[in-house]
Amino acid sequence: MRIQDLPFPDPGVPDARSGPRLLWWLFGNQLSGQLVALAWGLLHFASVAALPFCVGVAVQAAVDRSGERLALAGGLLALVCVSNAVGDTFLHRAAVTNWITAAARVQQLLARKAADLGAALTRRVAAGEVVTVSTGDVEKIGWFVEALSRFTAAAVTIVLVSAGLVVYQPALGVVVAVGVPVLACAVLPLLPHATRRADVQRAKAGRATELASDTVAGLRVLRGIGGEELFLERYRRASQEVRHAAVRSARMWSLIAALQVLLPGLLLIGVVAYGVHLARQGRVEVGELVAVYSSVMLLGYPLRHVMEIAMAYSFSKPSARRAARVLALERAMDAEGSLPGQSVSGDLYDPETGLCAPSGRLTAVVCGDPDVAGRLAERLGGHAPQPGASVLLGGVPLDELPLESAREAVLVQDKDPVLLSGTLRELLDVPASGKVEPQAALEAAQCGDVLAALVQGSLDVRDPMDARLTERGRSLSGGQRQRLALARSLVADPEVLVLDEPTSAVDSHTEARIAQGLRDLRSGRTTVVFTSSPLLLDRADRVVFLHEGTVVAVGTHRELVRTEPRYRAVVTRETEDEARLEEPRDTREDRAAPPEDRAAPPEVPHRLETFEEPEELEEIEETA
Repeated sequence: MRIQDLPFPDPGVPDARSGPRLLWWLFGNQLSGQLVALAWGLLHFASVAALPFCVGVAVQAAVDRSGERLALAGGLLALVCVSNAVGDTFLHRAAVTNWITAAARVQQLLARKAADLGAALTRRVAAGEVVTVSTGDVEKIGWFVEALSRFTAAAVTIVLVSAGLVVYQPALGVVVAVGVPVLACAVLPLLPHATRRADVQRAKAGRATELASDTVAGLRVLRGIGGEELFLERYRRASQEVRHAAVRSARMWSLIAALQVLLPGLLLIGVVAYGVHLARQGRVEVGELVAVYSSVMLLGYPLRHVMEIAMAYSFSKPSARRAARVLALERAMDAEGSLPGQSVSGDLYDPETGLCAPSGRLTAVVCGDPDVAGRLAERLGGHAPQPGASVLLGGVPLDELPLESAREAVLVQDKDPVLLSGTLRELLDVPASGKVEPQAALEAAQCGDVLAALVQGSLDVRDPMDARLTERGRSLSGGQRQRLALARSLVADPEVLVLDEPTSAVDSHTEARIAQGLRDLRSGRTTVVFTSSPLLLDRADRVVFLHEGTVVAVGTHRELVRTEPRYRAVVTRETEDEARLEEPRDTREDRAAPPEDRAAPPEVPHRLETFEEPEELEEIEETA
């Protein structure tokens, strides 16, 4: 796999049962790259390990005054240096490639999981944790995956050099063969403590950052109540806790670094002292002593890779555990299988609240609690919080549909939709049925003034479709962003369109025209609108009123205004007692009578009854 081939056509199905299993799965999925890195690593480390033997041969040749052996040693030394340079260069290339490809694979898997779960992801995992996994954690995971091949090459080199020294000079070789494993394992018991201290430091730093951001965001309020000093003192304490945690963590890591220098130095001193003693006895030649000394000195280089893999695993294990926890999430019914891909239509029914949106009709939903309305809108999009609570479309649970079919069937527009940067043409270039043209959607959403504003704000652009939108549409007002998002949803033309407060930021005249345009353009399609606006409610085929998360009344807007005080209280912003007092006397008597004795509600216009055409609003204002 090459970096220029990224992203992967298919990142695969990860083994997310645990963090170590995920790491092993990543290693196995780029085995060819690991083998390439291993081969170049062996060439590099073997060249480094061969340098002392070449130097030893050269020194012994000089002592014996042998020109031929000195020339041979010089040629071998040049060959080893070239091999070292080539191996180091291509090992670095292979290692970086393995690092980036492993991180990219995890990021693709996380992006695919986020697309599969949609809004349900942040209900199961904190949004901050998802961001942490997709940024910092993927780097640590990639570090361990790529370091594994370099560690393997270093370990093989250490074993071969130790065995070679035992054969080359048994007396000194045994000392090295025993001392090197001790060096490799000496600092391992300290790594868990260092990792825990580093985790504590990161946690405290995160809390301090959160406290600082909250303080800045609420600075105006704090000044109003005189609480700046209180929160500043809290931040000082949090900052000092971060400092103390950082010092404790640095002390442990400095101890580990000191041991990595001290222990190889002690081994080198021991080898030299013992070698000098053997040389005095004539049991070791000068060249052999130099070769063993140089070998022990250069073994510190591959030994550092042993320390590195231990550190990489200590850091990557919690990161892999967090990534596996996110990747293990599934849609409610995915584990039990899904129906074959097919287009589904019919009534939209939510068993939890009793909401039913008939097929092909415009249904308005009124709910006094915005949070409940938002959760219901997400649920209507197929994101059930738990199995068995899925919304039914045509009698089929949305969670049992393949993701592609569910997305084609139901589209949910959030209360605060996001507009991506780019041209207006790109914004409206979405997967669609092809039955709704962008111009018709823009007209239905009353985007005429938005198009004019985009043209005026752009240089050398005459066609509004070629005008560019800034990130998140920041150059537009809230109402303009809402209307463009509505136009985008209308272009998609799904079987079921769910809109959560689509006109909360527009004026009444525009809202009335949008209500009529939405009704006309979505004729014959199922549309659910969460709103409390009388202008939208009066255009709906039926209105469903929810109280405390349950459907309590169904009818038209005018019927519910006359007969349901709680509905009127939500729509008119009156209290329920005020609404009951304003209710006509005969209606109150009918509501108090048994159901079989109730008279039909009188057909009298209510004072809040909306006009049939938006133009009548203008006439009233002109008269006023």
